[in-house]
Amino acid sequence: MRFYSLPCFFFPMSVTLILGLQWGDEGKGKIVDLFGKDYDYIVRFNGGDNAGHTVISGDEEFKLHLVPSGVFYPDKVKVIGNGVVVNPDTLVEEIEMVEKRGYSMQNLMVSSCANLILPWHRAMDGALDKSGKIGTTKKGIGPAYSDKASRTFALRACDLLLPEAELRAKVEKIAEHKKKLFAAFDYPDFDTEQIIANLLEKAKRIKPHIQDTQFILNRAASVLNKNVMLEGAQGALLDIDHGTFPYVTSSNVTAGAGCTGSGVAPDWISRVVGITKAYTTRVGEGPFPTELSDETGEQLRKAGHEFGTTTGRPRRCGWLDLVMLRYTCMINGVTELAFTKLDVLSGMKELKVCTAYEIDGKKVEDWPLQSEKLAKAKPVYETLPGFSGDITLCRDIDTLPENALGYVRYVEKALDTKVKTVSVGPKREDTILV
Repeated sequence: MRFYSLPCFFFPMSVTLILGLQWGDEGKGKIVDLFGKDYDYIVRFNGGDNAGHTVISGDEEFKLHLVPSGVFYPDKVKVIGNGVVVNPDTLVEEIEMVEKRGYSMQNLMVSSCANLILPWHRAMDGALDKSGKIGTTKKGIGPAYSDKASRTFALRACDLLLPEAELRAKVEKIAEHKKKLFAAFDYPDFDTEQIIANLLEKAKRIKPHIQDTQFILNRAASVLNKNVMLEGAQGALLDIDHGTFPYVTSSNVTAGAGCTGSGVAPDWISRVVGITKAYTTRVGEGPFPTELSDETGEQLRKAGHEFGTTTGRPRRCGWLDLVMLRYTCMINGVTELAFTKLDVLSGMKELKVCTAYEIDGKKVEDWPLQSEKLAKAKPVYETLPGFSGDITLCRDIDTLPENALGYVRYVEKALDTKVKTVSVGPKREDTILV
């Protein structure tokens, strides 16, 4: 039985889940924007403003961190789900930036159950990273999720709807606890009154967008027969449970988080699109078996403009890793692949693909679940012929150069999953739909 106790055959609805299969930066913003025209609701379900995505349409470009990718579709409902941690400053800044450029944010919704990031979270994040470097963006994500798990010292979006006196009392109680904690660990102090004043100001801008989105999304999908897209931030290998722990983010990134982070039941999801670059990148610390610390790695970085949207840090670059992708396709139940940045490989004489690892002298074909073991992994490569020429104008799979098409087909066969989307350039139209 489904929502409102109606039989399941009553609903022809469609929920699509889109997520990255590597360490983030796979081009999710473009793919979500590309698919967005076919969906009524676009839902961000995890992470915070540590995640950056770039969407381009024509000559316009948006670099966003919280607002879902469908900014070029004002009629679509854009939802920040309950699984997201929301920095009020960033959210207001992005709303105003998008509106100043002529796009309506009237259809933006923020889940009433989304937890808030406050200045003490950012201060704690920076201090904690100094004591044990894992490559955090210092946006306060980890401490905010920690407070969410503790349940006692967290604020949620629904708290912004409280009368001012009640909200003030709640913040003051949490601030009192944080000040004791900061004093004990010699963290820099903060001004409680300044934080409250800023939060009250930002609340005026955010309150009209706060909704009980779990009900709205399920009713949209079931009763109204609307199409819903769930958009993941970061990539599967940054998942706190299934990624390269401890060099991960503080939220769940995999397909299961699409349900817990939005309130949409798992049996609604009919399509899982896994996005992978035609090569591999990573930002921050942690093991990376196919990393290239040579001229080829630098060539990939320059050709792919591999610098973080949020931090500006140079991304580490390497060859495509099929051991990784077999694992992330498996744990996410991927039904189709989107292959991005194929154009970046143009001009390379040969392309290497990692098919297995050698660890302590033994061949390993399964992804090591421990970072210590992964750090020992030496990639076992197969070499494919490269291709050349400008492929950004290709709009049909068969118009790709023979070796470029062969590369795509090789990945399909190795992962036993169809590539349905091939990105051959940064713009929305630079795409082949199969």
